[in-house]
Amino acid sequence: MSYSLKSPTLHCEFNRETGALVSVTAAKTGWKILDRPHLGLSFQLMVPLSEELRHNNVLGEKQKLDSVVESKDSLTFHWKGVESERGGKHPINVTIRVAVEGKQIVYYPSIDNKSEYTVEAVHVPYLGDVRPPADAQWLKSFHLVYANAAEGNLWPTFDFWQGYFGTNNPTQYGPRTPVNPYYLMRSQNQGLYVGAKKISYDMVAWAVELKPGYSSSITGEVPKTDEIAGKPVHMPFAAVHMPYVMPGESRDLTPIALEAFQGSWQNGVEIYKKWRDTVLEPAVPPAWARDPHSWLQLHINSPEDELRMRFTELPKVAEECKQHGVKIIQLVGWNDGGQDQGNPSHAPDPRLGTFEELKAAIAKCHEIGVKIMLFTKFTWADRATARFREELVNLAATDPYGDYYLYPGYQYFTPAQWLDINTKRLIPMCFHSERFMEICEEEFMKVVNLGAAGMLYDESQHHGTSWLCFHPDHGHRYGAHVYEKDNDLIRRFRKLPGVTDDFFIAGEASYDWQFETYQLAYLRSSSKTHFPIGRFMQPKAQYMTAIIGFNDRNMVNQCLMFNYIISHEPYNFKGSLNDYPETVAYARKMDDLRTTYRKWFWDGEFRHALDAECAHKNGKAHPTYSVFKAKDGTLGVVVCNYEDEEVSVKVKADNGQAFTKYALVDDAVLHNVGEYIEVPARSAVVVM
Repeated sequence: MSYSLKSPTLHCEFNRETGALVSVTAAKTGWKILDRPHLGLSFQLMVPLSEELRHNNVLGEKQKLDSVVESKDSLTFHWKGVESERGGKHPINVTIRVAVEGKQIVYYPSIDNKSEYTVEAVHVPYLGDVRPPADAQWLKSFHLVYANAAEGNLWPTFDFWQGYFGTNNPTQYGPRTPVNPYYLMRSQNQGLYVGAKKISYDMVAWAVELKPGYSSSITGEVPKTDEIAGKPVHMPFAAVHMPYVMPGESRDLTPIALEAFQGSWQNGVEIYKKWRDTVLEPAVPPAWARDPHSWLQLHINSPEDELRMRFTELPKVAEECKQHGVKIIQLVGWNDGGQDQGNPSHAPDPRLGTFEELKAAIAKCHEIGVKIMLFTKFTWADRATARFREELVNLAATDPYGDYYLYPGYQYFTPAQWLDINTKRLIPMCFHSERFMEICEEEFMKVVNLGAAGMLYDESQHHGTSWLCFHPDHGHRYGAHVYEKDNDLIRRFRKLPGVTDDFFIAGEASYDWQFETYQLAYLRSSSKTHFPIGRFMQPKAQYMTAIIGFNDRNMVNQCLMFNYIISHEPYNFKGSLNDYPETVAYARKMDDLRTTYRKWFWDGEFRHALDAECAHKNGKAHPTYSVFKAKDGTLGVVVCNYEDEEVSVKVKADNGQAFTKYALVDDAVLHNVGEYIEVPARSAVVVM
């Protein structure tokens, strides 16, 4: 007999002696996710005994339960005291409550550490063996990377992400909260969702292993048999918490939800969206930035001293933008030393003009009708500066050895930089440090006092090589998550005197939880296979992407298809709009088209490939289209053709809605929809 819990999507069974999860079945499809009881696991702890003896595990499957509390919809497992592999018995109590909540099975782990050691890592939930569905053609992982999505092969081949020298078997470790608040394991028609059930800044990483290893390493092949070399072939998966529970401390860890789903990755992500919408309210752009529009990103200096333009010349650029219908300029490299030098300083570079000259130029641009957004960066300190060596070094995020983390930096224009000889190295700062937060406020006020309409905070979405900080004097616990104060920084900025309600705050590739404070996210998406995962997760938020090609029709089409704002960046944001007239002309047509039909393609909810199908005459699915749902429930579809030949497509709504009209970016006149729609090469149509 075993303990059991059943949600509408998952049936789970647990060993009565150890609490190990020994069976997991998808309720609606019968997928045996875990069905070999002898491979069941419950939890794992990492409890280093000293700096000389760190690798010391507590294996949950070797611990006997002290008690179990059963209720209608939950089981609470309690282990009083544990025994580690190298340290013997420890007064560390582990409690895991597993509950049915709606369609999900949710794990609530807690650690009561009465020992003299730190509980560094906790694996829970811990699935001892994830098996592909019986009809699967493949099994893959799915997670987030820079507002995009990444997949890892799990079966029939397994991708090896960690260095083989540091593992016993192929391992995938890395995606972690808050950037990756959930993780999918999916086949072509169903999957398993695993995600945080709380806005928590205790780090959780998603990890999967292939044991004992490959049958053939040259192809990364998973053994086809249940055993190889007399050892079971299995794929353990864990949510790995890094709580650093100190001696004498008790901690509740981030709750983790499990839910089986059917269909594509979109269906898995919608599980996260539904929960996220109950706990986070996204920030809204100021009124002046809510209509369809485009930007120009303009770089005027770098650490290698291009000194491209004086501040007094900026209104000429604004006049050019107005001529082409571009509403916003993001000014980059205006700060002392240029882009990526002198951080976190936001004083204007005196070689480009005075503070007053820049302030006057910004005011003139606003009179012309073009807003100025200033490029900012608060994540780093420039290691080469005297200020870092004398003051900021004490505010940097540090590792467990007391050393600051180092980010390699970026190379600009000269052989010495491109060969990485004199690159400015960047040091991730600790946002838990009150003094550093005050410095950020002081630097931000320079942006405000210049009269800028807003700022785009570059690299706001990450902290480089630092995730946790171990500095003893920053006022935080040991191993505090550096990302925990990301939104607090923006909230503090908002409260400063002189910051108006219509000050626009944008970030680069903002991770999902940052949309609580950021009003736009900028990214680069120039790929035919770009996954618009950020847009799908935030269907009504503003996203913007870079366009750099001199006849970049396909990127303009992508902006229409994914409702991305255009960031014009000729010569990799070192040029002017007049440098690529074909791109500018086509982009303006696209903006005009989505303004005319904004009901769907600007104000509508982005549904990606849900709610409608798009196929060729031979029945094969057309890969590049997206669906928008207007407030009245009607659907609009964008169909892109990235290729050099015309394609014929049929668009069909799942709800039976008839599509009757379409228009091209090149030709905004409405046409009647016949049996098929002809989409010219490198073009896009909107279908209503």
